[in-house]
Amino acid sequence: MDTESTHSGYSYHSSRSGRSNRHGDRNRERHKASSSKDSSRSERSVVINPPDTPSQDSPDDNWGETTTAVTGTSELSISQEEVVGLGKGIQDRTQGFRRYLPLAVGSCVGLLVLATPLVFLLLPAVMWPDRLEACGAACEGLFLSISFKLLILLVVVWALFLRPARAGLPRVCVYRAFLTTLTLLLTMSYWLFYGVRILDAQDEDYHGIVQFAVSLVDSQLFVHYLAVVLLELRQLQPCYSVCVIRSTDGETRHYNIGQLSIQRAALSILEYYYRDFPLHNPALLSASKHRAAKHLAGLKVYNVDAGAQPGNGNQSRAMVTAAAKRKDSAHNELYYEEADYERRVRKRRARLVVAVEEAFTHVRRMKKEDERAAPSDIMDVREAALAIFPSMARALQKYLRTTRRQHCHSMESIQKHLAFCLINNMSPKAFLEAYLAPGPTIQYGPERWMADQWTLVSEASVTSGIKEGTEFLLKCLDFSLAVTIKSIPYIRLTEEYIDPKSHKFILLLQSETSV
Repeated sequence: MDTESTHSGYSYHSSRSGRSNRHGDRNRERHKASSSKDSSRSERSVVINPPDTPSQDSPDDNWGETTTAVTGTSELSISQEEVVGLGKGIQDRTQGFRRYLPLAVGSCVGLLVLATPLVFLLLPAVMWPDRLEACGAACEGLFLSISFKLLILLVVVWALFLRPARAGLPRVCVYRAFLTTLTLLLTMSYWLFYGVRILDAQDEDYHGIVQFAVSLVDSQLFVHYLAVVLLELRQLQPCYSVCVIRSTDGETRHYNIGQLSIQRAALSILEYYYRDFPLHNPALLSASKHRAAKHLAGLKVYNVDAGAQPGNGNQSRAMVTAAAKRKDSAHNELYYEEADYERRVRKRRARLVVAVEEAFTHVRRMKKEDERAAPSDIMDVREAALAIFPSMARALQKYLRTTRRQHCHSMESIQKHLAFCLINNMSPKAFLEAYLAPGPTIQYGPERWMADQWTLVSEASVTSGIKEGTEFLLKCLDFSLAVTIKSIPYIRLTEEYIDPKSHKFILLLQSETSV
């Protein structure tokens, strides 16, 4: 391999760095000045591409300062795509391991708990069957008790510990880890006692061995009761009021929660968020930013001799006066702009309502005609939905564009919803309700909200319990949820007794009156 004619851009530019330092400094200064001017004219945007989707933008001008190149003389080299793929594969395996590790540990502990009493009963019958005493009616009754208790324990272990995880938490649940450790310690203690007092001594009292196994099953059931109290019942009583604010549009909700750790409270808040918060709409935010940039745009002072000059610290009196007038008229412009927007929304909505009602009326008319037609000529409901959809598609599209919600509904989802309404004989208002007002986030597909990964930011440990004044942040790619926790005040209720005789009165009538 000829290495003399093959060299990297980094080595080539580094060899000339001694001769072009001064020119590079001047170019960087000019580049910074031009970039600052461009940023004053338009809003700067940053595009973050995931590792598996390469950027489609033009290459960076400063590629020589941000790119690591491998020279031709390297014998061991690896491409950037291979490094990214390797890191992604390791991350996927780590996430899968963390997701299924609690389930695997719970399964192993559950099998150990269920198998230990049976092993206690089988080992004496296998190792010294000739010396065991006969098991009477009371001993056989304990067999029946163990069978039903183990069946109940199997069901409760499956219901409480072997449930699929709803989310991946950053830390281990303290109570769940405590209960798992307590169960292992209890089982190991029984195994030690069983090995010393029964296996080594080869106890011949089989009735006592069966009672020992029954006591183990009872202890495991009591541990399960403790698990129900700590994991399920403790958090049911509301103790705190939670205020959740979305950072972009200020959407706010309030919830009551019980005694939870910070990470479990964050999980509950996210479940409430997908149920109660309307879908996040970046289009509305971009419109407000454009309006703010329009009102806060800088002014220029024009001089006949020097041309246009941008405003600086030495502004003239005319510029100050013009800025004050512009500031005074900004609220008028905002008022008329919002009024015009509301007028256009009402107009588009009226057209959409009329179009949908006409389409549904046409469907009802076709349905009556199909009742008198031959079976071969009857149209399917999905075919009817496809037939009437073009009559309302334009009005619906204009309304969604005006309200900036066209990205929330695809044509396929609209046709599917229309067929659902026709199958269940719903009214036009029931069909329009999904588009006239933004629905909760969970009603849309994951490709619409794209917030499956959240980051919990908290000064306190996420495994510690929430308390008065606790604050934390839930961040995703486009926005964040600010959470503030207040304790519910202690309510003191008193009773005041009212004598029933205090409501009675006497009416005195005179003979002169007309009564």
